Amino acid sequence: MSNTNTLYQHGTLALLVPGLLDGTITMKELLSHGDTGIGTGEGLDGELVILDGTPYQVDSNGSVNIVKDDFTLPFANIHFGSYQPLTSVDGISQKELEEKILSLTSANTFFSIELHGQFTNVKTRAVKKSHKPYDTLAKTAESQSIFDRDTVTGTLLSYYSPEIFDGAAVGGFHHHFLSDEHDSGGHLLSFGTANGNVKLQQFDTLEQHLPVKNQSYMDFDFSGEDILGDIHKSE
Repeated sequence: MSNTNTLYQHGTLALLVPGLLDGTITMKELLSHGDTGIGTGEGLDGELVILDGTPYQVDSNGSVNIVKDDFTLPFANIHFGSYQPLTSVDGISQKELEEKILSLTSANTFFSIELHGQFTNVKTRAVKKSHKPYDTLAKTAESQSIFDRDTVTGTLLSYYSPEIFDGAAVGGFHHHFLSDEHDSGGHLLSFGTANGNVKLQQFDTLEQHLPVKNQSYMDFDFSGEDILGDIHKSE
């Protein structure tokens, strides 16, 4: 029986800030902890959306690829999907959607949202894979590719982290998107309006997994970094 109350997180957003971008978990291992999730590949190699156990990567060209078991990631969130209906929306803006979700749940625990429906003015991004020596997150994010879709049907997969966990994750919402046609997606920057059904899955446990076998991570001194500032500039 899968544990649907646990959110498994490999790595932290904080480790991406100074450019600790080594892939430290394989997709095969990650999928042993869930069937639904988001993440990025080694060197910020695209944006991942995992749905029903299938890992889709949106690369910097905008192509959607299914990645293999040996694909590695520095950061990911994953869980076993068991969503419950929350609400339906019609022509709702991103800000209104986030406010509505928070009014129907709590901001003091982790949860995931899945919204399948039609979206307008969708803006997503993906980053081209970089290689050692890695740049900082802020520097790498400057060369991201931006993709725009006027109207598209797809799935918004989001994680919400309480503000007290800002740094380990993104305090607030972290949105990824994948079109039904598997021809667009990535890290969601914004959308205009959305119509569809919103589903919620709340977690009472965060399982935080750290890359202790990666020497670059274990030796790094974070004390001189503006972790929160750089995360919010890049996200």
